[in-house]
Amino acid sequence: MANFAADRLDAKTAVIFADNASDYAKGLATNFRKQFEEKGGTIVDEQAYVAGDKDFNAVLTSLKGKDFDVIFVPGYYQEVGLIIKQARELGIDQPILGGDGFDSPELAEIAGASNVNNVFFSNHYSELDESAEVQGFIETFKAANNGEQPNAFIAMGYDLGKFVADAIGRAGNDNPVDIAAALSATEKFTGVTGTFSVGEDHNPVKATVVIELQNGEQVSAERF
Repeated sequence: MANFAADRLDAKTAVIFADNASDYAKGLATNFRKQFEEKGGTIVDEQAYVAGDKDFNAVLTSLKGKDFDVIFVPGYYQEVGLIIKQARELGIDQPILGGDGFDSPELAEIAGASNVNNVFFSNHYSELDESAEVQGFIETFKAANNGEQPNAFIAMGYDLGKFVADAIGRAGNDNPVDIAAALSATEKFTGVTGTFSVGEDHNPVKATVVIELQNGEQVSAERF
């Protein structure tokens, strides 16, 4: 999201408003700060909240008086929805960015759909992806599950099964040590969440999907 802010939104300055009770949010905040500064950007201010907080007006009012291009809000939709609502009502209209904790229809219900504009978040997958592989997966899943739309967790679970099966095939046996080695050596595995190789730290090296929200609806998705 730091790369997206700098390269797609031409952001030079940012503020971070992160959930201080969540390792997920703190990790995203740390990495956003590091990457945004490496891209030449400046973090103008960094503030924190705690999951369960309801009133963010004091912090948002202080941020309103600062000059920044984007605000990065790593956290989950319960608090983020309120932050978006209160920020927009205060007249903060800069782009609001976040991670996959934004991915819930309840975000717009909490914030009010008319407030959820110029909002972008990263995810592993989007139903807006028009690739044949993604659309084929969606249709097959819906046909097998009474029309239910697969979310990102379902897509990741599907890819996990294929990923493990692929490694077992490459290992050529059912020895756990050989399978683990094959998993670690994975290169250019293609699934519905994208194509990835496994890095030295065992994390997938892959593009993310950046989803744009307008009037509370997902309107575009870009692999970035």
